[in-house]
Amino acid sequence: GLNQSIAAARAGGTVSHAGKIGGDGTVLTDILRESGVDTDFVTVGDGPSGHAVIQVDPSGQNCILLFGGCNQEITHEEIDRVLARFQAGDYLILQNEINGLDHLMTQAARRGLRIVFNPSPIDESISRLPLGEGILNTLRQRWPRCRLLLTLGSHGCVYDDGQRRLRQGIYQVGTVDTTAAGDTFTGYFVACMAAGRPEEECLDLASRAAAIAVSRPGAAPSIPTMDEVQHCTLRRGE
Repeated sequence: GLNQSIAAARAGGTVSHAGKIGGDGTVLTDILRESGVDTDFVTVGDGPSGHAVIQVDPSGQNCILLFGGCNQEITHEEIDRVLARFQAGDYLILQNEINGLDHLMTQAARRGLRIVFNPSPIDESISRLPLGEGILNTLRQRWPRCRLLLTLGSHGCVYDDGQRRLRQGIYQVGTVDTTAAGDTFTGYFVACMAAGRPEEECLDLASRAAAIAVSRPGAAPSIPTMDEVQHCTLRRGE
């Protein structure tokens, strides 16, 4: 979630981050604030912060081991207090790294928030959430009003809003580290949608941002600013 918030902020969005860290997690809120993210809704729990062990192979591909920590200690009361500060039309970006997602989705929908769910990391709990199963066509049948965005790594992405299906290829770069590529894409896409940009432009800018991110080492440090994205020269993949 941290990387997605940073990406949305660097894309020009007005972003508040909610969650829970341990006493060891002040470096995380520092990184968020340095990127222009409001951290007023980040609380401190009793245990250690959630964290990841990231392994990167010589080709730049990653394997990530996760420890839930305080990410798994969020209460319904904490969720309700945060949601009370937002209103219909606001975008809520979620990922599968915290507990209480079923309550969070239900209450956010009742308030009219626009829910963006990035089902990462994938695990068996996904099947218990109020979502469809399968990929685009099955999801479309079960949830005809959802807007669906399927990222396909080196094959780009597909966006389906129920009326049309848009495809976006990748931009070819030298891959250094794929960590945070998906987070960068998601943060940029949502920030651009919230700014009222056309879907085609949102997909293109998000793809550009992700391409820049994978050409650099690290997670949060690799996420580009909107100025970089708009002025970079990139070559489309085949």
